[in-house]
Amino acid sequence: MTSTELADGFVRRVGVLGGGRMGAGIAHAFLVRGATVVVVERDEEAADGARARVAASVETSVERGAVTRSAQEVLGGLTTAVDHGAFAGCDLVVEAVPEDMALKATALARVEAQLHPDAYLATNTSALSVSELATSLTRPERFLGLHFFNPVPASKLIEVVLGERTSDETVAAARRWVQALGKTAVVVRDSPGFASSRLGVAIALEAMRMVEEGVAAPEDIDNAMVLGYQHPVGPLRTTDLVGLDVRLGIAEHLHATLGERFAPPQILRDKVAAGELGRKAGRGFYDWR
Repeated sequence: MTSTELADGFVRRVGVLGGGRMGAGIAHAFLVRGATVVVVERDEEAADGARARVAASVETSVERGAVTRSAQEVLGGLTTAVDHGAFAGCDLVVEAVPEDMALKATALARVEAQLHPDAYLATNTSALSVSELATSLTRPERFLGLHFFNPVPASKLIEVVLGERTSDETVAAARRWVQALGKTAVVVRDSPGFASSRLGVAIALEAMRMVEEGVAAPEDIDNAMVLGYQHPVGPLRTTDLVGLDVRLGIAEHLHATLGERFAPPQILRDKVAAGELGRKAGRGFYDWR
């Protein structure tokens, strides 16, 4: 156990870069387990939006009885900022900016420059190479992927992704954090799409091709997987929840690295071009309006 952890292996002070849906969910997960959290955003308006998202999420958990403390008490551990210097006292920072290699690499280097040498740094990427992102860092042994799943408060899984230079100590620490969050760690080697995105996208792309070919309606394809294979949510509804633009970006990355079997179907490209991005846009493979 290092000086950055509590007696149960949990981190005391956590930073999150980016307060969108995923970043807010990550902040929520650590807050309800007793950590203090700082969320850093690009400007004051975005920071206010991040605080509102975290507050709404925590309040919902309290109303449902998933959290025994009051929302006010939990949110007392949250601060927001627009300066990376706010990460200076953090023991762990999780980067949760959009899935763009250059953007993430630049952001991670800026964050690392603010951290003390014993601090850990993680990326919430769902498909990008952790080893490649580590090339911009001076302490790659204390860096790894922590792939959270949406919605973070309800999800039971965190994919722990090992870069080529991630140390055994960092992996062990990550396992303790995941356990303390009440979730299960799946540890994978850095490879295109890791385990979850690679399998999930493969199924989703084939489901899209089936819609494209007129094999069945989205509802029937999803029901086949939910009722026949016990998937909690079908691949097309999951795509709507994740975001068709996000799925397209991952598919393009996997297509470039793993070959034609991950080529994005035209129906996916057409829907993204039309702004049909899923639940967040009101329409995707389903009508969410």
